Amino acid sequence: MGYGVPSHPSEPLIIQPPILLVSVPFFEHARILSALYTVVTVVNARPAPAPPSVIPMIINGKEEVGESTFDVISPYTNERCWSTASATPQDAIRAVEAADAAFPAWSQTKPTARRDILLKAADILESRLIQNAEHMRTEMGADVGASQFFIVPLGIRMLRDIAGRITSICGSVPVLEEEGQSAIVYKEAMGVVLSIVPWNAPYVFGVRGAACALAAGNTTILKSSENSPCSYWALVRAFEDADAPEVVNTMIEHPAVRKINFTGSTAVGRKIARSCGQNLKPCLMELGGKNSSIVCADANLDTAVKAVLAGAYLNSGQICMATDRILVHSSIAPAFIDALKAALNANIDTSTPPPTLVNVASKARVEGLIADALSSGAHIIHGSADQTPPTDGVRMAPVLLGGVNEDMTVWKEEAFASLAACMVVDSDEEAIRIANSSGYGLSAAVFTEDLRKGLAMAKKIQSGAVHINSMTIHDEPALPHGGVKNSGWGRFNAEQGLEEFLVTKSVTWMD
Repeated sequence: MGYGVPSHPSEPLIIQPPILLVSVPFFEHARILSALYTVVTVVNARPAPAPPSVIPMIINGKEEVGESTFDVISPYTNERCWSTASATPQDAIRAVEAADAAFPAWSQTKPTARRDILLKAADILESRLIQNAEHMRTEMGADVGASQFFIVPLGIRMLRDIAGRITSICGSVPVLEEEGQSAIVYKEAMGVVLSIVPWNAPYVFGVRGAACALAAGNTTILKSSENSPCSYWALVRAFEDADAPEVVNTMIEHPAVRKINFTGSTAVGRKIARSCGQNLKPCLMELGGKNSSIVCADANLDTAVKAVLAGAYLNSGQICMATDRILVHSSIAPAFIDALKAALNANIDTSTPPPTLVNVASKARVEGLIADALSSGAHIIHGSADQTPPTDGVRMAPVLLGGVNEDMTVWKEEAFASLAACMVVDSDEEAIRIANSSGYGLSAAVFTEDLRKGLAMAKKIQSGAVHINSMTIHDEPALPHGGVKNSGWGRFNAEQGLEEFLVTKSVTWMD
């Protein structure tokens, strides 16, 4: 399913120049993340604004509700938590025009000034961490471990990392072949960038989709998911409070939009890429994943078990890099599977409700994957095919399947839920072949005590990232992030992320 950004006729749009917008941690890995990502509250920051009953668009620095709204249903209560403005094609055009008008001034703003604005926005986000995490909990069902100790702090660290790279943008002075001729190669902002972002990690994807473009001197339109409009509204309000200056095809086709970046499902990504191609617009795509963890014969079982469980079930598995597939060597498979079951039993508190998925449709889709696998010969290692009461249909306790084969739908399609499948292999080569048989290529993990072997395997795995002895969920501001094959193209983060939003211009002259 990818990142969960469906095509919706009335998705919210949060807008403002230069950025415009038309439970307790589950496993030990999550507890470690909680310690690592604890942040300090900023003193004297502006108080967090309470979310309005209707989440507005922000166009040209002004909040607007527009002509129509739709309700956002909380997966926790199955009741309306707020409504959100529904953008029209006319709103989209106004957003592009506002961003285009803001571009000349923003692109000429000194790098240090852009840096200071982004750093101030990060400070404001940090001061409002608990409130921002609560927005995620309310509208998408995120638990404390995923929201307060992982996603929101990661977005803050990404924003600071991007801000710190702004002053490093530079061109070059090459030596030319022609006698008496000199040249300069400039790196320049592109113009208006459209960022289309998903619901499941709003403070990460909002920062990644907008801040890299802003840092490079572009103006940005941030088009949020209809499932998490309040989180994106809160993010844009942080930019607004940092004193920043003042329907999708419509925006893609607008001549002022110079580039599109999209994070979401592969199915929607294909549609956006098709529209970009028809309009000759470059696009950056970070799409779905079907991520494999390979547990070699010499793996440290304790390390592998902790990382696989955290990678599979953090944020209810609703992360593009989540571990969907576990490939374990036959010589250690019995011990590894027993350890997995024991760890699941030890870390799940059956006296409290299971984690939530984003909506009932997502739960029904995953139940269908499980039923199809069981009917084709798979079996349940842990969990149950039907354990959620009908009145609480968005909750899903972790399920681990065994006895799967390469032809099963559950082995090929992204689950995006608390579901993983385990397959036993007889060699590292077989594990690599099966991992590479996926149409996706976003993230992977290899568990081995032999680093040289791990590095050799990593080179053979078709994936945007391979993590040796750590989980597939790994998003580091200093590392480029993106995939291959059906997981997209281009990279966010680090210097590669900045380069995505710059154009190169050559200027020559005769001496």
